[in-house]
Amino acid sequence: MEIEREILETDIAIVGAGPAGLALAYRLAELVAKDDSVEMPEILILEKGGYVGSHSLSGAVMDPKGIAELIPDFKERGVPLEAEVTSDSLYYLSENRSIKVPFTPPSLHNHGNYIVSLNKFTGWMGEQVEAKGIDIYAGLAGSHLIVEGGKVTGLQTVDMGLDKEGNQKTNFEPGSIVQAKVTILCEGVRGSLTRQAFESIPELMADRLPQNYLTGVKEIWEIPEGRVKAGQVIHTFGWPQPHSEYGGGWMYAMSETMVSVGYTVGLNSPNPANDPHGKFQQYKTHTVIKDILQGGTMLHYGAKAIPDGGYYCMPKLYHDGLMLCGDSAGFLNPLRLKGIHLGIKSGILAAEALFEALKKDDFSKESLAGYQEGFENSWAKEEMYQSRNFHASFKGGLIPGLIHSAIQTLTNGKGLFERRVNYADHESMLNIREYRQRFGLEPERPTLKYDNEYLFDKLSDVYKSGTQHEEEQPSHLVISDYDVCHTICAEEFGNPCQYFCPAQVYEMVDDETKPQGKRLQLTPSNCVHCKTCDIADPYQVIRWVTPQGGEGPNYTNM
Repeated sequence: MEIEREILETDIAIVGAGPAGLALAYRLAELVAKDDSVEMPEILILEKGGYVGSHSLSGAVMDPKGIAELIPDFKERGVPLEAEVTSDSLYYLSENRSIKVPFTPPSLHNHGNYIVSLNKFTGWMGEQVEAKGIDIYAGLAGSHLIVEGGKVTGLQTVDMGLDKEGNQKTNFEPGSIVQAKVTILCEGVRGSLTRQAFESIPELMADRLPQNYLTGVKEIWEIPEGRVKAGQVIHTFGWPQPHSEYGGGWMYAMSETMVSVGYTVGLNSPNPANDPHGKFQQYKTHTVIKDILQGGTMLHYGAKAIPDGGYYCMPKLYHDGLMLCGDSAGFLNPLRLKGIHLGIKSGILAAEALFEALKKDDFSKESLAGYQEGFENSWAKEEMYQSRNFHASFKGGLIPGLIHSAIQTLTNGKGLFERRVNYADHESMLNIREYRQRFGLEPERPTLKYDNEYLFDKLSDVYKSGTQHEEEQPSHLVISDYDVCHTICAEEFGNPCQYFCPAQVYEMVDDETKPQGKRLQLTPSNCVHCKTCDIADPYQVIRWVTPQGGEGPNYTNM
């Protein structure tokens, strides 16, 4: 029996109340208010988190360029800034030593930048948008992008009140059909609707390189006074990542007694036992980090994927009835590992293009092409273009990457090559036999003794993320073929999902009825919505979809 669904009509549907989506709404309202010839459109902002900022996670050192352009008096309005950057340092780490680099590369100069909690910053942006009279519907998640005749006409929201088998419970509420003149996807990294858009509209990624990702794992620590100065920024490279793989760490002093510490791991790793969470915990054993953290208290945890491919991996930004902003469109500078200011700028550019489309009441791709044109003529394009080959420089390992990146600073980002061919991250993973042949050893992951006071296992960390999901609902980690997991993936790769997931969603448990004696057990309620599984699964049988609205992590001060 076909479900009867409520139809909601709106002019503009913005999916995701992060910096990009909120900047878009704010700037558009500002433009309309200054022009009597244009009526204020009806704007519907959907946010899958329980409140604005609950799913916002980043390092984060923010370049204020974006927010200063959007809201010039942002300081006077009380924007939550933890600390202005006071110092930068860069260390090369080996397992037992550290070398402080005597100079800081220009890309890591953070003078004039701010350490922020993206969770609090996004919440503040939400308040500025609501002050413009625009409503934000937190806890409302999109499940399907509606594409008719090659044109995006809206989306369907998630059905609520289903049991694990998808049967309707007594509290069942069918998702609504949101019909919109234009739908803007600002849903973060590897969003489920964005993935549907790429699959339904191939031209969005035509002639683009596949996006490459990192998984960043992060904790907030309260530490004894006197170990850091507010605004102190530390970046590291080297250990525990092998030289053949991409990644690095950070520590940002939010105050004299509170720090953000984290580690990023490339998902194009050849190692089928690649474990971002394990490497992060291992990173904390290095004296550079341990001397600061030990004796402190871990307060919060989070993890997310980062779109790190750069300019050549960005999709086409528009289509009939569709625009892409922020992380959904790859607006992140891999050289600086910064994206907040670029996400805000993408929202500004989209708003300006939308304003012109409103004047004409035309939301075709010909009309929305102004968004792409605006980007190509903006400082955002200039910055992205200068870092266009940075991630690709490290394809051959750390040393070639450092050489290439040094040359790129002298050649406006080109280096020794232009637009180097790359592949989707999951294609870089070697099976166990191939890994042995290439490296002469077994795939390994960090083996640590977790005391859950300084070094935390995955479940203990997940608890500190505030993650909550209703147990009785369909899994939002959809596996299309469990036989793959129990047979060829187990035999060839050793089920890497149990390692790369930083939240212990995937476990292999004993089951004599299965060919390898193990069965995949899912615990979706642990999921922190990082999207690593959707990206790194070697057979691409795992698909992340939105759970019921309002569920997932509840990031505080992150």
